[in-house]
Amino acid sequence: MAAPWQPLLDWWFGPSNEAAEVAAQKHGLWFAKRAQQDAEARERFGVFVCAALDGGLDDWCREDEGWLALLLLLDQLPRMIHRDTPRAFAGDTRACELALDGLALGREARLPAIRQVFVYMVLEHAEELAVQDEVVRRFGVLHAQAAPAEQALFARFLAYAERHRAVIARFGRFPHRNAVLGRASTAAELAFLAEPGARF
Repeated sequence: MAAPWQPLLDWWFGPSNEAAEVAAQKHGLWFAKRAQQDAEARERFGVFVCAALDGGLDDWCREDEGWLALLLLLDQLPRMIHRDTPRAFAGDTRACELALDGLALGREARLPAIRQVFVYMVLEHAEELAVQDEVVRRFGVLHAQAAPAEQALFARFLAYAERHRAVIARFGRFPHRNAVLGRASTAAELAFLAEPGARF
């Protein structure tokens, strides 16, 4: 009998663990804003997302793959299912705590590199500079360890992490979240948001 988290991992990563292959097949799911994908996430996994955001599914953390799936339910899927609402970020605090707890135990090392990316992305979403420093360091390690054919892919993940860190170093928060979260933006943040590529 399949684990309850397996359909989510299959949807998110597909059958391969080869980083370049997975990224080529799933890039649109991961990073494109498509109403159809958001609807599919809601229909297939919305019940699990609600349970995770309500503090449930702790038992998934008994296994590394379940831990990863719970991180996806708290971090990635709310950004799809609850796009452009405060609830999109409602799982961030718990996700970060679970990710850091797992990293302290070395759990990510038992996952393929392309799956480790989505553990580190939890930290990439944190509005704390120390956490940003850690995620840049970890993406640097992934890049250094990548096979030659996958160096470019992991260089892009590292560069994206460095961009996130730079924003937190400058503002202490992600200005593109301000409107959704009801936070007043400073003049400097508004000027930044007007720049091309300022919104993640």
